[in-house]
Amino acid sequence: MTPLLSLRGIGMSYGAVTALRDVDFDIGAGEVVALCGDNGAGKSSLVKILAGAQAPTAGSIALDGANEKFRDPQDALRKGIATIYQDLAVAPRLSIWQNVFLGSELTRPPFGLLDKRRMAEMSRGFLARLAVDIADMETPVERLSGGQRQAVAICRALRWDARIIIMDEPTAALGVKETAQVLELIRRLQAEKHTVILVSHAMQDVVAVADRVVILRGGRKVQDRPVAGLTAGDLAAMIMQRAA
Repeated sequence: MTPLLSLRGIGMSYGAVTALRDVDFDIGAGEVVALCGDNGAGKSSLVKILAGAQAPTAGSIALDGANEKFRDPQDALRKGIATIYQDLAVAPRLSIWQNVFLGSELTRPPFGLLDKRRMAEMSRGFLARLAVDIADMETPVERLSGGQRQAVAICRALRWDARIIIMDEPTAALGVKETAQVLELIRRLQAEKHTVILVSHAMQDVVAVADRVVILRGGRKVQDRPVAGLTAGDLAAMIMQRAA
């Protein structure tokens, strides 16, 4: 079966500094794959490449077996890859529906007026798919919990019908209850056949939801294996292990 996403020989250099070197891996449809590594391992550079924020200096990316080059993040989004960064990029004072449709608002003919009712209804539907119950779509995002804000950011990806959703440290700075909510959101996405790339330093989260883990060290892939049977301690040891 052709992988949904294939990376071959991905390299990234910034002048004399090499951030990524010859990175290969495949991701199948509906997988949750964790991307892990210590600071400076190359995770951020790889995420920027997949998000369309920068082009690799070497290698190729294929979607459904067809080579792709992303011109910018909007191009990656149009091709089905949505990235949710740690800061979520939400507008705190805007409502839920305004955040979900920010930059892609729906209008009504013939005068192009905003179709606020339809956007609110669709936003409520996206949240329902994630089993998140918020009654009022006019609620400003700044009034939501951390887990609910993550849900709103995910709804934006659903609005674009993204097949691959990259989540960058989604549980950072969250409490136990909110972390559990975010992990459940990831499970809901997988149940809907979305592919999730989870970038995380929280190994207990990786063990809880990921099917596979890809570990980078010094810009190279050093592990690509199923998570089943591993503990958070096992993963931490793999990340910290020095190259022979």
